Amino acid sequence: MTTLLTGLAVLLGLVALGVLAPAPAQARPDGLAATGLHIADGRLVEANGNDFVMRGVNHAHTWYPGRLQSLADIKALGANTVRVVLADGHRWSANSASDVANVVAQCKTNRLICVLEVHDTTGYGEDSAAGTLDQAADYWIGLKDVLAGQENYVVINIGNEPWGNTDPAGWTAPTIAAVKKLRDAGFQHTIMVDAPNWGQDWQGVMRANARSVYAADTTGNLIFSIHMYSVFDTAAEITDYLNAFVNAKLPLLIGEFGGPADQWGDPDEDTMMATAQQLNLGYLAWSWSGNTDPILDLATAFDPTRLSSWGQRVFNGVNGIAQTAKEATVYGGGTPADTQAPTTPGTPTASAVTATSATLTWTAATDNIGVTGYDVVRVAGGTESAVAASTTNGVTVTGLSASTAYTFAVYARDAAGNRSARSGTVAVTTSSAPATPCSVRYRVVGEWPGGFQGEIVLGNPGTAAINGWKLAFAFADGQTVTTMWGGTPTQSGAAVTVAPASYTGTIPVGGSVTVGFIGAKGTTNTAPTAFTLNGSACTTT
Repeated sequence: MTTLLTGLAVLLGLVALGVLAPAPAQARPDGLAATGLHIADGRLVEANGNDFVMRGVNHAHTWYPGRLQSLADIKALGANTVRVVLADGHRWSANSASDVANVVAQCKTNRLICVLEVHDTTGYGEDSAAGTLDQAADYWIGLKDVLAGQENYVVINIGNEPWGNTDPAGWTAPTIAAVKKLRDAGFQHTIMVDAPNWGQDWQGVMRANARSVYAADTTGNLIFSIHMYSVFDTAAEITDYLNAFVNAKLPLLIGEFGGPADQWGDPDEDTMMATAQQLNLGYLAWSWSGNTDPILDLATAFDPTRLSSWGQRVFNGVNGIAQTAKEATVYGGGTPADTQAPTTPGTPTASAVTATSATLTWTAATDNIGVTGYDVVRVAGGTESAVAASTTNGVTVTGLSASTAYTFAVYARDAAGNRSARSGTVAVTTSSAPATPCSVRYRVVGEWPGGFQGEIVLGNPGTAAINGWKLAFAFADGQTVTTMWGGTPTQSGAAVTVAPASYTGTIPVGGSVTVGFIGAKGTTNTAPTAFTLNGSACTTT
């Protein structure tokens, strides 16, 4: 998992004002033909010159090597790219050549562009366990036989977040050296480089030195990756950073980003996704599943049918993956000659209407090539506003207001971006606010003799955000909480109260926060049956 450094809170809002001077587009050096994915006019393009905008997620393969089914699940939700976590053996066991070859094959089978990254470099200079970019480059050279010929499908991300906050200016020379080492070894792939400051470049080192790093690549096939978490908590910071690279015609994508509030702040994911869409920049959300703190899990327990609120936002929200991703043309997606729009989807029907959400389903559209997704809009008079997107003929629209009338309709679209006529409309009136202010889902994640791991998902079915809370419950069998994340426990006998961590203190309407813990137990481990929030009873699910 991406390491968000201790003490980052003091760094928020201090993004440096590094300046990138605009420059004319750089042509490829004479005599070098484009090989697969490459950079042209400051943008990532395919071998045929078609613009390719990454829309996808990160997947922690090196820690969960048995979860390759996740690639198919990520693709089924609409992604065109997956960034795969690997290890070079410095900090974690190295992924073998055969394993990496299998990952690439699975990406291709699932029609995904594969960004491969070495995670051992995370926080170098501040984290003593981190490896160097030079070591990561050696690992890639050791995989050259596996990666040669895969330039249409693979981007090499040399090392994840390869510098911490200690002397981040030291990032530039090793980055140039690693790029040159790979080029000298004969690699023609597009190379991706991450920023210092744990990927967030809050001191502007990558921004200020991007021109010199790019110029050091003899092929011109280099793309910069910024990681956007709580440093990027205002629209101005986000738009300023992204536009600086675009205006300088230097290629950039958001290689990782988060949305849920954490102990260091609340990232502005809406602006990140909207600006990336406006500027046609790629983004790759962190991360599919398996985080130590599950607040950033897009899917719960690697289950694509159990998307978290963060997962719903990334895949099915406005400017999300389902709405904006286009499959790489190397797989047949986005064929420029396809001008035929899908047929009109059926008029949606509504079910499971609550105070804050409604589930819509409709008869699927058809297309001469294939329908890739649906856009759900709210219709109000003569205006429309996007509210959700889906790769299937159904979606749950969230964030609605209680006792309110809405009108919804659906569009279908294909890989070439052709859009159908609008479906018929359905009128929905949400129910009144629920009698209980909260919902709780409690589960045992795993247990062992004398201990267990538990999870509490606290939801807000109400009509206003919950700011600050105290959750109370009681164990029945003498269990005790020993360690907790996402909250701070206080226990007296069987009774437990939980106060939120700074990053779980606000529960948005229709959203949820997750509290995890390690507990001690005896021979039995009965789940609590009653929970209260600020003294009011919660429903349990």
